[in-house]
Amino acid sequence: MQEALGKYQMAEAVREAYGSGEDDETLEPRVLVDPRGNPIGRFRDGDYIIFYNLRGEREVELCQSLLDREFSHFPVRKNLRLNMVTMIPYHQELKARVAFSPEEEIRDTLSEILSRHGLRQVKVSESEKAIHVSYFLNGKTREPFPGEKRIAVPTPKDVAQFDHKPEMNAYAVADAVIQSFQTRQVSFWFANFANIDVLGHIENEAAIRKAVEAVDSNLGRCLEAARQAGVVTIVTADHGTAEKWLYPDGTIDTGHTDSPVPFILVPPRSEGASSWKLRSGGGLTDVAPTVLEVLDIPKPPVMTGQSLLLKKPMKKGSGENRVLLILLDGWGYRSETYGNLIAKARTPVMDKLQERYPFITLEASGEAVGLPRGTVGNSEAGHLHIGAGRRILSDRLVIDRAIQDGTFFHNDAFLWAIKGARKEGKNFHLMGIVSFFSSHGSMDHLMALFKLAKQESVENLYHHAMLGRRGERKESGARYLETIEKELENLRLGRIVSVIGRYWSLDREENWDRIEKTYRMLVYGEGQKVFLRP
Repeated sequence: MQEALGKYQMAEAVREAYGSGEDDETLEPRVLVDPRGNPIGRFRDGDYIIFYNLRGEREVELCQSLLDREFSHFPVRKNLRLNMVTMIPYHQELKARVAFSPEEEIRDTLSEILSRHGLRQVKVSESEKAIHVSYFLNGKTREPFPGEKRIAVPTPKDVAQFDHKPEMNAYAVADAVIQSFQTRQVSFWFANFANIDVLGHIENEAAIRKAVEAVDSNLGRCLEAARQAGVVTIVTADHGTAEKWLYPDGTIDTGHTDSPVPFILVPPRSEGASSWKLRSGGGLTDVAPTVLEVLDIPKPPVMTGQSLLLKKPMKKGSGENRVLLILLDGWGYRSETYGNLIAKARTPVMDKLQERYPFITLEASGEAVGLPRGTVGNSEAGHLHIGAGRRILSDRLVIDRAIQDGTFFHNDAFLWAIKGARKEGKNFHLMGIVSFFSSHGSMDHLMALFKLAKQESVENLYHHAMLGRRGERKESGARYLETIEKELENLRLGRIVSVIGRYWSLDREENWDRIEKTYRMLVYGEGQKVFLRP
């Protein structure tokens, strides 16, 4: 049982956890309790909640446990009726109001155009990245287009952290790609190797290098099979990670980066490399138009990206109207070797490709992928822009602008929750990631919600924080919590009442034991007790 701590209690509780060997990502739940040990600010029937996270694919499972009356993956309180607002749409079947709906429907994506032309396509990934090669690549459309086949190779679940199995299931992904070449009717393949992005978020240099090498080896297997099948191969990535693994001061950076990514075109015959030429200065929005030009399909007017091809064979060779696009998730390009774990790994396949075939780099961060200027790239934005072939404003940028122009503070969904809680005498909860850099949310958005709550005279505000290390300096969670506690103190508004690592809250692989831990913290107050100071 934990003793009462100092002024900024939840921040100090997390610092104490660091001393016991815990980290932000996998932090066990901490719960604020009164002097008698009773948890403060639990979810009660009729309460109002704003889940202020972005993206949505990792948020769905927790929302289902809280909102779905037929939920059965673990025991839940059946009479718990909650009123929830999500920052953006997480899933069309969730019974929640949405604060910011998409400004436009993303149509005429690469997959949709291929389908419309009657071409068959195959998409292969580990289940860890299945949502990216389906939902995001298809412009946030969940259902496959006619002629589209999706193969999700199961991501291993026999290890707690992937640094114990850095190769993950890359070999099986390559196997699935190679086997699919046996179907001559397929014209386009998309394959995602997840290892580098997944391992890059873990502080284990040796494991990351093994992940890079596993990707390089299986890339080689796919290339050889594509060559034998007479298929043009494009190798690229969605964002960087392990190529900039150290901050200038030598501390570890486990987040995404603002590096460009490689783009290599590999014709089915090595002697044909000189028949292809690429232009420089491109971005991820140019990938789809390039694929369409290789396939001799005109790009739709909505695709503002431009083909990267300056030159291609005048006469089609056998199979050159078939394309394999291999995405090396998290493989950024950086010539400097300091802190560059990709450069330190053995990558004979990629080294050979860069030497022998048309090779350029593409912008994959910031405004090039619809994000705020200077921000790092991420898998969601990367896949979305590769598929859309045009720039799509990110939800984060849309919300940032709403804060700047003041419309954020008049949002109907937010006001519904705040006024509903006040009118009905219910508690008002804010729940989400605590981070300046996460693609799942922003401290700026949380601070704006605090401002709105103060503006609307909220009485009982309870904040439930999720911590993560991705893109943050070590032990940054406690610093952010202290910033929040200071702001709440200045506003005389409410308290942080629970804290947990995002590992337990933001799952997309149906690891229901993790979600249950978060649910029981939020509803029953289960976790290590942090006693409220008088």
